[in-house]
Amino acid sequence: MTLPSTHDVALAAERRTAARLLLAHPLVASDGPHADLFPLIRRHADWLGKRFQQVLGYRLLVDSSYARLFKAGLGTDSGHRLERSTGTPFTPHTYACLALALSVLVTAPEQMLLSHLVADIRAAAADAGIELEETGRAAGKRTLVAALRQLVDWGVLIETEGHVAALAQEAGGEALITIDRELARVVVAGPLSQARDGADLVRRAADPSFGGPRTYVRRMLVETPVVHLDELTDAERDWLRTRQRREAQAFSELLGLEMEIRAEGVALVDPEEELTDLHLPGTGTVAQAALLLAERLVERLRPQEPGHPATGGTLVIGVAVPDGLVDEVLAGLIAEYGQRSNWQRSYLEDLPSLREAVLDLLVRMRLMARAGRLRAEGEGLPEGYVEEASEGRTVTDVHGARPGGDGWVLLAAAARYATQVTVRTATAAGKSTDVQEELAL
Repeated sequence: MTLPSTHDVALAAERRTAARLLLAHPLVASDGPHADLFPLIRRHADWLGKRFQQVLGYRLLVDSSYARLFKAGLGTDSGHRLERSTGTPFTPHTYACLALALSVLVTAPEQMLLSHLVADIRAAAADAGIELEETGRAAGKRTLVAALRQLVDWGVLIETEGHVAALAQEAGGEALITIDRELARVVVAGPLSQARDGADLVRRAADPSFGGPRTYVRRMLVETPVVHLDELTDAERDWLRTRQRREAQAFSELLGLEMEIRAEGVALVDPEEELTDLHLPGTGTVAQAALLLAERLVERLRPQEPGHPATGGTLVIGVAVPDGLVDEVLAGLIAEYGQRSNWQRSYLEDLPSLREAVLDLLVRMRLMARAGRLRAEGEGLPEGYVEEASEGRTVTDVHGARPGGDGWVLLAAAARYATQVTVRTATAAGKSTDVQEELAL
């Protein structure tokens, strides 16, 4: 076997670095935060464009001053949300302000006063029949500022003199902003001209088109922390089962990701911990409480003998969380860890707020979910989408692998965050007993 040359190794490393950057930051400007790596994207633009199209069905546009990877959606409740600097997620009103601002900026002059931009956004809202929060009030101003700050972060707006935050000042500050119309035009990735409404836009964006099951499964693997088998149709599960080893090699070469294959599903893991906007374990009250909650729930609810249908076992992807158990466990964690771990006082005094924040993180990590219909049952599929495996093919039966009805479900992936003590007895040589913690997978 011929070993790769030093040049081939260096070339693969450059392409992998550029691909990872685009995956984590789909809009990269030549003068932005990642300007040092922008030449890599330019150098390998053709190769990157072909690979992203072939593997994920994503289109890549590389210009002299920016690179834009047009990602596709995964359907309802599967997006990567935008957040304010405080970590608070964008509200529908914030997204509305962002969309209206973009609609104005694509034809705006190169420079304009902040007050004029706000006036144009209000006019655009009126023309579209959209009711915004009163932008003259403090809450409305903060909402609009959050949307404009996002545009500044993307490089669409440049604060030439002053800052967009001046809008939120009590006296109503002013600023001069410069507009990059080219960037404004490439921010939106969805098929706006084809969509009838917002829900239709989400469905169309998630349609893998000619790529079918293979493209959707690859997107799920790359864009979500873990893919449980009952989140896939029969055709998607069949494709994944027959291709997972080859896909593991492909993702390792393209993005440096490692594939973990379990009976309940598959996950791509980044050894460098760079390609995620979610971290668990993490810092802060919510992350700490979420980790401890997941651990305690696994201890209480772990099924006795889960298995795989191929070996005669029963596949368990999720178990029901009894009503009131989350509150019970969180209250105990507050008493046990709250004070000595310096948890945020507002959460210590408001259990419902802590519960909401913790469950939100666990849902986004795909460690917990609301009970309901799943993709394996035909939920959320595009019109005409192939959902059944080819005739004669047998696929893993996921019927009943997680409970239906209402309430919360603890998912199989949560088990990796629970620890257990393993005791190895002393050997004949007289070595001491070895006690260690390991993941209970």
